[in-house]
Amino acid sequence: MSPAPSAAIHPDVRRVLFDEGVLRARARELGRRITGDYAGRRLLVVGVLKGSLMFLSDLLREIGAEVDVHVDFIAVSSYSGAASTGTIRVLLDLRENPEGRDVLVVEDIVDTGLTLSSLTETLRARRPASLEVCTLLDKSVCRKVPFSPKYVGFEIPDEFVVGYGLDYDERYRQLPYVAILRTPNDGQ
Repeated sequence: MSPAPSAAIHPDVRRVLFDEGVLRARARELGRRITGDYAGRRLLVVGVLKGSLMFLSDLLREIGAEVDVHVDFIAVSSYSGAASTGTIRVLLDLRENPEGRDVLVVEDIVDTGLTLSSLTETLRARRPASLEVCTLLDKSVCRKVPFSPKYVGFEIPDEFVVGYGLDYDERYRQLPYVAILRTPNDGQ
């Protein structure tokens, strides 16, 4: 799949996995499913910052008016240096109380499952009526704990991806596609 003509390929990109059109089409499909599942209900959509921002924006546009959507954000860290600790530290907490509410956590990528498992455990302690996860990307081959998001955009291989909100050292988030970065072994 190649990006739309208006999107130049960044020189650090080895290969584009999903272009703008494919990403928007999948957000549309997921939005329709979520609309069907939550029609007539009040839904608190929780974006996990920073990576989910672009996907969340597109997804929200696709959730129908028959769902009473409220949006909030949470920022968490599960890393110490380059290694995952397996537990999360909340850097920015929700402003809205999830107790008794239907909650949908929107994430950019699930790989080991450690962060989302810990985050959902933390949110369940706040007694929501229901709690589900929607992720753009699922790298299930890397799972260290059992975790299955209800809504999945795409299953991907064990590659480091950037773009569409995903970053490497805070770079590449603005790319309108999801891509695999070049490594020093790829050459130019």
